[in-house]
Amino acid sequence: MTDPKTELEAAAFRALMHHLLEKRPDVQNIDLMNLAGFCRNCLSRWYQEAAEARGIAMTKDQAREVVYGMPYADWVAKTQTEADAAKKAAFEVAFALNVAPKG
Repeated sequence: MTDPKTELEAAAFRALMHHLLEKRPDVQNIDLMNLAGFCRNCLSRWYQEAAEARGIAMTKDQAREVVYGMPYADWVAKTQTEADAAKKAAFEVAFALNVAPKG
């Protein structure tokens, strides 16, 4: 039997994925990263890391397809827009603070 906490966490993850895939696919990854310090790519990386920690082989592309609901290249072509210079500059800061390896 699954621990109730794990079930709740899984349900919350599914709700987040539904929100990002169905309700707000218009929200750009760069905006998520700049405002929240994570984006869909982070979610897919965490998903892949969780799989590998449990001995489940998973490629980056496989994890991204789970999070994006389609191949990543298809999502980019369908949904992603060009970011302006200010968003790109903010992204560099957010990425360094939240994603880049700490030295």
